[in-house]
Amino acid sequence: MSFYITTPIYYTNDVPHIGHAYTTIACDIIARYNKLLGKDVFFLTGTDEHGQKVEKAAIKLNLNPKEFVDKLSVNFINLIPFLGCEIDDFIRTTEDRHIKSSQALWKQLEKNNQIYLSNYEGWYSIRDEAYYLESELKKIDGKYFTNNGSPVEWVKEESYFFKLSEWEDKLIEYYENNQNSILPKTRYNEVLQFIKGGLKDLSISRTTFNWGVPVPNNSKHVMYVWIDALCNYLTAIGYPDINNKKYNKYWPATHIVGKDILRFHAVYWPAFLMAAGIEPPKRIFAHGWWTNEGQKISKSVGNVIDPYNIINEYGLDQIRFFLFREVPFGNDGDFSKKTIANRINADLSNNFGNLVQRISSFVIKNNNSLLKPSENLNKVDKALINLLQNKYDEYCNFMNNQQIDRAIKSVLELISAGNAYVDNQAPWLLKKTNKIRMEEVLFVITNIIIKSSIMLYPIIPTSSKKILNIFNYNIDNYKFDNFATLIKHNIKINNSEPIFPRILND
Repeated sequence: MSFYITTPIYYTNDVPHIGHAYTTIACDIIARYNKLLGKDVFFLTGTDEHGQKVEKAAIKLNLNPKEFVDKLSVNFINLIPFLGCEIDDFIRTTEDRHIKSSQALWKQLEKNNQIYLSNYEGWYSIRDEAYYLESELKKIDGKYFTNNGSPVEWVKEESYFFKLSEWEDKLIEYYENNQNSILPKTRYNEVLQFIKGGLKDLSISRTTFNWGVPVPNNSKHVMYVWIDALCNYLTAIGYPDINNKKYNKYWPATHIVGKDILRFHAVYWPAFLMAAGIEPPKRIFAHGWWTNEGQKISKSVGNVIDPYNIINEYGLDQIRFFLFREVPFGNDGDFSKKTIANRINADLSNNFGNLVQRISSFVIKNNNSLLKPSENLNKVDKALINLLQNKYDEYCNFMNNQQIDRAIKSVLELISAGNAYVDNQAPWLLKKTNKIRMEEVLFVITNIIIKSSIMLYPIIPTSSKKILNIFNYNIDNYKFDNFATLIKHNIKINNSEPIFPRILND
C-alpha cells in the first residue's frame, strides 16, 4: 500500500520562517506515521520559483531571476534536515522536468478543449499571485486591498482562459460524494460555499512579464504561476508519463497547505486535473496560521519567528511537540515562549520524561538492569493493557484524519495512566514484600513506555529513539502490528540521561 504526501512548494521571494517549518514538520509526522503502518511513502516538498513577485524581488537586488531563486532555494533545502524531516524529493519549478510536465498538462487541457484565448480585465494581487472580484476587496483611501492586506492593481491584457465555469457542478458533485477530501470540516464547508457561489473562467496566462513557464506555441505568454506551481505534484512522480511505476503507485496525493492557499488547491487544482482526465487529490488538509505573543506575524512589525533561532533555544523535538500539541491542527495558534516552556515541562519533562527516568533507574538499581516477560497479569495490569489498545485505536483514528493534536493527547493520557499505575502499585514497596510482583509491574510499565515512545516517534523522532535505546528497542524496521501485545523477550535497560530537561521560565 502506498501513500503520497506533499507540502505546498514554498515561494522563493524571502527566507523560510516558522510557517514553512510548521507545514513541513506536519507532513513529516504524517509520513512517519504511515511508514509505521507499513505503507510505501513518498514525501515531496520544494520551491515555487516563477511569477511576477519573484521577478520584482530579483530586480530589486540587481539579480536575474534564476540567480535569485538559486540563492533562495538553498535556504529551503537546508532547512529540511534541520527540522528532522526525511523527504523523498525536492522539486524546483525552474527544473527542466517541471517545465516539461507543466507544458504537457497545458497541452492536455488544450487538447480537451478547456483553454481559449481572450482578454482579461480585473483586479490582480502580485503578492498573492491571484485574481479577485471587487466584492472580495476592501477600499482604503481610494485603493483596493484583499482581506489579508495585499494591494491589488487593475490588469488589462490578452490572456488564455481555463473553462473553470464548466466544472462548477462536477466539483460540487465530487465534494458532496467525498466529504473527507477536504479537512478540517470548516474548510470543506468554506470551499463548497465558494463553488456554489458560482465559478467564472480563470485567466491562466500573463504577457506583462516573462519570468515563468512559456505557454506552448505562444512564447509571448507565460503560464499563470498557479498552473505551473500546482503541477509540481505531478512532475515529481513522472508526469506526463502516466504509465511509469511511480505515477501509478503514488497518485493521488494528500496535500497539506495553509488556509490562505486552500482555494487554489481545492477549486482550481482538482478542476485542472479533472479537465485533463486525471483523478483529483485524495485529500487537501488546510491548517491555520500562527501569531507571535498574540500579534500577527509580519516583517514590518519585526516579529517573524526564525525556525533556526527557536529550535536552537528550545530543542528540535520540543518545538515539533509544541507546534502540534498546543493547537488543534487546522486552527490558528499563538506562539508564546512562556507557553512553550509550560507545555514542554508539563507533558514531556514531568509526565513522560519522569516516568522513563524513574523506571529505568529503578530497574538498573533493583533488578540488575534486566526485565523478563511475564504472562501472570492481574486485573489492574490487564486494565492498563486494555487502555493501551484503546488509546492506540484512538491514536490511529486521529492520525488518519490529520488530527495530530488529538493523537498526541491520547498518548499522553496513556502515559498519565502509566504514572498512576506505578504510584498505586509502588514497586519500591514490593521489592521488600513481593519481588516477583515487583518484576511484573516493572515489565508492564516498561511495555507502556516503549509503546508510547513508538506512537510519539512521528512527532519527536530523536527523543523517542533515545528512550527506546534505553530499553534496547530498535524502531528502524518496526511496523505497527499486534500493538497491544506485550513484548516476548527480555528487556535489558541501559543507563540514561534525562531526555527532556526542564525549561526554566524567564
